[in-house]
Amino acid sequence: MGELFSGIGEIISAFASGSSWEISQALNLPAAWVVGLVILLAGGFLVMGLYRASPFIERHLEGYVMVISYLTIGGIIFFGVIQRFVPGMLGLDFSTTPDWLKPWPWTTTLPPFLFLVMTWVGCSYNVKLRTHLAFSEFRTNMPRTGQMFMLTVDALLWIGFSWVVIVTGSRVVANAADNFQIVPGTNDLMQWWFILAVPVSFIFLVARVLENWFEDVRNFRSGDAIIKQAVIGGDT
Repeated sequence: MGELFSGIGEIISAFASGSSWEISQALNLPAAWVVGLVILLAGGFLVMGLYRASPFIERHLEGYVMVISYLTIGGIIFFGVIQRFVPGMLGLDFSTTPDWLKPWPWTTTLPPFLFLVMTWVGCSYNVKLRTHLAFSEFRTNMPRTGQMFMLTVDALLWIGFSWVVIVTGSRVVANAADNFQIVPGTNDLMQWWFILAVPVSFIFLVARVLENWFEDVRNFRSGDAIIKQAVIGGDT
């Protein structure tokens, strides 16, 4: 137990120092799992409180991030295609092609990182819509107690998955920062800025899980329908 508390102290000290190397080393300690669980649950409840305080953020946050990421990816790819083919169609060589029409080296490397952001934020959004781990057709035929039990298992599974991701993902973020990994084709765009979206997204995902579970408890106690048909691409 003393070693565990010592490890927690080392992690806190590493983050206070701001050194990516110290943070990277500290996150490899077993105590990182305890700190990760605390951050995950505390962050989930804080985000859930933010959603309750601002219905606009609750309804639109993930959607805006996904749409902006998607449009940025599409714009980069579209303009990259123009840069690759239009000069040839106009009969221009490298020396006569304007700089803005010359291919940028990051047009093929930045979109995957933006896709990373869009994917995991989208995962949180679909948990909100209950289109993950639903099995509605099967569960609606179960008794109410069984339905509530399965929904509780779902919540625990999501929290467990998120716990693993936030700890291991934070290690990847720290290692990327410690090694000064930049997005290929850029000069100073750091990879960890984008990789950080993974553990952060799972904190938002846990907030959605907690929201859904508390709603399920209220429905169970009031006698309302617990399980409703989820629609992919729908809204709540």
